[in-house]
Amino acid sequence: MKKVFMFAACAALMMASCCQNKCNGQCSCGCDKCSCPQGEAGEQPAVEAAVAQIVENTQVDLAQFPQDADGYYVIYDGKTLNGWRGYGMDQVPTSWESADGAIHLKGSGTGEAQAEGGGDLLFAHKFTNFTLELEYKISKGGNSGIFYLAQEAKDADGNLLPIWQSCSEYQVLDNENHIDAQLGVDGNRQAASLYDMVPAKPQNAKPFGEWNKAKIVVFKGTVIHYQNDEKVLEYHLWTPKWKEMLDGSKFQAGGEFPYAYGMMIDEGKEGGYFALQDHGDDVWYRNVRIKVMD
Repeated sequence: MKKVFMFAACAALMMASCCQNKCNGQCSCGCDKCSCPQGEAGEQPAVEAAVAQIVENTQVDLAQFPQDADGYYVIYDGKTLNGWRGYGMDQVPTSWESADGAIHLKGSGTGEAQAEGGGDLLFAHKFTNFTLELEYKISKGGNSGIFYLAQEAKDADGNLLPIWQSCSEYQVLDNENHIDAQLGVDGNRQAASLYDMVPAKPQNAKPFGEWNKAKIVVFKGTVIHYQNDEKVLEYHLWTPKWKEMLDGSKFQAGGEFPYAYGMMIDEGKEGGYFALQDHGDDVWYRNVRIKVMD
């Protein structure tokens, strides 16, 4: 079953500041003195709307997974990938395996291009309010990420959109050896950051080859990232500040990714998946558990 959403981006605001230059009645700001050039109306054209198709696939039943003493569902048993599949797929991509008690991406060295048979690994159940905990270990120079509140979505031509265009990403990175740590703004591409939007501070990631503990809390629009048991950032979905953040990011309305803004402006209101990124570099995840807080 598909749900089709029309995502209308906001029209540009009209300039309403006044100065000493009159516009002879041509300015649309409504005052007798304004900054519009003579004969020019201040209104800007609206950004064209984009339509994304959200594909609702069958979800796994959480009741088949054990709960620990803390009330968390243990969704990786250290042996099998039961309940997991590839994003936009009905099976686990061949790039992922369960080995030595961890979920392992077998690195291809191809970066975001991914290798044949690769893809992001998704747990096939949507969550709305939750606490997700897991441990990760990244390879030297490695890059990965934890997506959450994600949708499986297609563009108007039926092509599968990348998962990151629908959701937030908890960055997983070797800060010392991957160039992405030096890009972005104020460290917002370093480990545990809300990728490309909010930096994780303090930056307390352990070096490549060592296990880090990640924790993501989502509750009624409030989102908190923890790394190694320390809170490193907090933000709030659906607020004016969230819109401001999107407007200043690569996900902005009318930008390079026209479907992203519409999906992310209301991100999480109806829940979403979490997934592990295939960025072409070896990465390991273990002790994956989630508490439902609906």
